[in-house]
Amino acid sequence: MHHHGYLWTGLKQRFDQEALRRPPHADPPPAGGKPELIQRYREVATEFPTSDLPPLETALWLMKPRSVVRGTWEEPKEAAAWLGERLAEYAPRFDSDAERDAIRLVLFVNTATERLSWGGDVSLGFYLERPSYLSLALVTCSPNREAPDLPCPAPSER
Repeated sequence: MHHHGYLWTGLKQRFDQEALRRPPHADPPPAGGKPELIQRYREVATEFPTSDLPPLETALWLMKPRSVVRGTWEEPKEAAAWLGERLAEYAPRFDSDAERDAIRLVLFVNTATERLSWGGDVSLGFYLERPSYLSLALVTCSPNREAPDLPCPAPSER
C-alpha cells in the first residue's frame, strides 16, 4: 500500500462544473438520442480521464493521468507531511482567518496520517482569494478501499 498526492487550484466556477468531475456513464446515450446529450457525453468522456479537475469521489483520482500525481509515499506520515507543507504554502491565500488557524491545520495533518494508516483517503478544499479554489487529496493505492479495481496510475518506487 502506498499513497498519491494531488493538488488542484483554479477558478471556483470551473471546480463547480460537476458533470466534468464525474466519470462518463458506462452506457453512452443511444445513437438516435438528443444531440445535446450525445455531445455532452462526448465532452465528459474526453475531459474526465485527461483533466486535472478534481473528481467528485476522492478515489477516482486514480483514473486521472499519471502526470497529475504530485507525489507518492509509502508511509502515511510522509504523505501527511506533504499535505502539511501544501497547507502552509497556501494558508496565506485562504479566504478566511479561521481556515488559516495553525492548530486547525496541524489537526488536518494528524487526521490525515491516521486515516491513511488504515487505508482511507483524504480530501480537503479551501476557498482562496476569490474566485479561486484549492483542492488537496491523498489517495491510498494498491488497492484503494473505495475503488479496489482501479489500477495504480503511478506505482511506488520500492
